Amino acid sequence: MPLNSAALQPGFTPIDPLILSQTRTTFSLLVLLPVLAGLHGWQRIKLPARDLAYCFLLGILGVAVSNYFYYVAIQRINVAVAIIVQYTAPVWVLLYVVACGQQKLSLQKIAAVAMALIGIALVIGLVGSGSLSTFRIDAYGLVAALLASFSFAFYNVGGHHILARYDRWRVLFWALAAATAFWLVVNPPWKVVRAHYAPGQWLFLFFFSMISVLGAFSLYFLGLQHLEPTRAIITSCLEPVFSILLAALLLGEILRPVQSLGIVFVLAAIVIVQRPSRAPGTETVVIDPIE
Repeated sequence: MPLNSAALQPGFTPIDPLILSQTRTTFSLLVLLPVLAGLHGWQRIKLPARDLAYCFLLGILGVAVSNYFYYVAIQRINVAVAIIVQYTAPVWVLLYVVACGQQKLSLQKIAAVAMALIGIALVIGLVGSGSLSTFRIDAYGLVAALLASFSFAFYNVGGHHILARYDRWRVLFWALAAATAFWLVVNPPWKVVRAHYAPGQWLFLFFFSMISVLGAFSLYFLGLQHLEPTRAIITSCLEPVFSILLAALLLGEILRPVQSLGIVFVLAAIVIVQRPSRAPGTETVVIDPIE
């Protein structure tokens, strides 16, 4: 969906992707801070200096950068192209863990990743749309989408490691704090005020941040704590599938045969990756894009 539609009504100032990314983390932090401090006290969220620096790196290079470049990408190029580039993140993680010797490359993992990517391409209409001329290709937009995929891969690899030692609320709090501090430097509050958004737009930004960051990230981190990473890497590719299904059920949009085929491909990829590996003891790191 184009970012201009986030203005909610015609005549509103279009919401800048930078401010959209900034408010997502800032509002989430402002809600999470009093809850954690009130229920558990400051001791619950304290971290050693080294791990605190790690969380700040995760929040800036992972959460903040990935969100910003994704929204830049969908503003500059077609949403379908941006999504498919974003979902190359499992490929980068797989290459990383293989290069680091954390796991061996297997035909099963390659097949699952390939089927998931093909399925997403079919679901979002990148393949079988009948005309490629509808896609807006912009060099800066493509680079932004690729950087977003690298950032998604980074925060998933890094997040998986630190969540093995700390509870998700502590990691989430400091990641959001880092992203918020980063945006305050890049885009100070007075610049945000000068955007002159309407009250309805601020209300939209608040609820959007609660759903897309605070709710989604807390559940995502919970999943990383209780699910094997290998099982989650392809399951996360259900996100665009559910988007299409909800649009069909709630908005009356037509589900085309090629999209149905794409759903089958994604489900098949999930089944493949769920099968026991012939080389037990090896793991992958999960990928899940934040929008």
